[in-house]
Amino acid sequence: MAATGEEVAMTSAIITGCKYLGAGICMGLGAIGPGIGEGFVGGKACEGISHQPEQANLLTRTMLIGQAVSESTGIYSLVIALLLMYAM
Repeated sequence: MAATGEEVAMTSAIITGCKYLGAGICMGLGAIGPGIGEGFVGGKACEGISHQPEQANLLTRTMLIGQAVSESTGIYSLVIALLLMYAM
């Protein structure tokens, strides 16, 4: 049994909606971890600098490396979201 044009259009619209919904959920959940991680790292670096101001350069450098590692998971979720939207 062949599908009618209306059924094909409806199926296409559902697939498109699901792609965008999945990409939105992926980015929404994928941004929670980096946000919490970077906030934690920044807070601890400020705390460390307040205790030992002479180590500010070392703590800042270490903080930036920690934030870059934390941000990588957000970038992975962005890549997945873009694949969901455009690779299908």
